[in-house]
Amino acid sequence: MTTKSVSNEKTEREGNALFLTMKIAAWLAFIIGVALCLINYENFSDSNSSLMTGIGCLVGSVFIYTIGTAINLVHKRKIESE
Repeated sequence: MTTKSVSNEKTEREGNALFLTMKIAAWLAFIIGVALCLINYENFSDSNSSLMTGIGCLVGSVFIYTIGTAINLVHKRKIESE
């Protein structure tokens, strides 16, 4: 049985809150990207700004989720080592 100090529990909650925020931001970027791509997908060219912005949001959502997951894993490892 392990015991956690109050400061460790506080930092763990802060880490979980940050991960949840990054996860929500990633899903919002994904939904916005899908919506922008579907608005005007007929003109598939680099001059279609809504399509290019949508693709950027789709790619960005993957990076946001990956960074959030990495921060969460590093934060958990730091807590476990203390």
